[in-house]
Amino acid sequence: MGILFCEGSGLNDSIFGKSQAPIKMFLEKKNEAYEEKSMIKELFHMDKSSNFAETFTSLTATNGFQPVGENGAYPQDESVEGYKKLLTHVTWKDSFAISREMVDDAKLIDMKKAPANFISGYHRTRELFAAALFGGAISREKSVKFRGKTFDTTSADKKCLFDTEHPSILDKGKQSNCFADAFSNDALMAAETAMQNFKGDNGEVLNLAPDTIVIPNLHSLKKEVFAAIGADKDPATANNGFNYNFGRWNVVIWPYLNQFIKAGTTPWFLADSEYNEEAGGALWLDRVALEITSEKADNDANVWKGYSRFTAGFNDWRAFIAGGIADGSALPM
Repeated sequence: MGILFCEGSGLNDSIFGKSQAPIKMFLEKKNEAYEEKSMIKELFHMDKSSNFAETFTSLTATNGFQPVGENGAYPQDESVEGYKKLLTHVTWKDSFAISREMVDDAKLIDMKKAPANFISGYHRTRELFAAALFGGAISREKSVKFRGKTFDTTSADKKCLFDTEHPSILDKGKQSNCFADAFSNDALMAAETAMQNFKGDNGEVLNLAPDTIVIPNLHSLKKEVFAAIGADKDPATANNGFNYNFGRWNVVIWPYLNQFIKAGTTPWFLADSEYNEEAGGALWLDRVALEITSEKADNDANVWKGYSRFTAGFNDWRAFIAGGIADGSALPM
């Protein structure tokens, strides 16, 4: 996602003229580097939007074909609209300034620090916002505060993303994607199985295939995860039997998540990346890409202002299943 630059009049003829192009180039390069490292694309279905807000919904599965016999009448099948999720865009702003004195004295190192911090702050905000949403869901909260504003952490069914009683819009029973079990090889297999057994609103099997393990950057969790999936032999057996989990998982270690989980807890969750893309489990919408305006201020400083609009939230809870949550259900073993 590129940057749109808008330069104020007279800057090319001012003392700042020579600094405009190098700073632009530096901002663009830093932006590209951060986009490559972002975890957002691993956990969210990312899309662009052209509206003030977007509503997401789904259709329940039909009942399918029926046996009718020879010359039988065609049965009338039907589906109904599923739960709806509304995401409204949020405006995000920041700025930095380069003083006239900095240019006069050719403080090139200082002139690079300001735009570097600016771009770092933009991408850090996006990563922290994404982590705050998942952190709130892990804490079983229906909303989370981030930078003074409250954001929704419920899925389309109005339940927290991770909940023990997700309802069906057709009253086909309640399901849990929130479990208390600490991470282990057995818990990983049990969570995968439980997720594969998730059903749609009409009671249909969804053919889910979780492929991603997500954890905060905690030593104990990293040790457990890589002990479980890092060798083709089962470390828990005397004869080193085959390890079913070897080579099957993408692991996302997310340091930004650490500050949004409760001290002393070790939560973990699985994601089905394909279902997340198809059904929009976690949604990230970019309305306005980062726009940067450069202008000369009354105090002779060169001011760079950043403007962006984006939002994120959860839609279909079935894309995820969590463990290590104290008040969660017990995984069926």
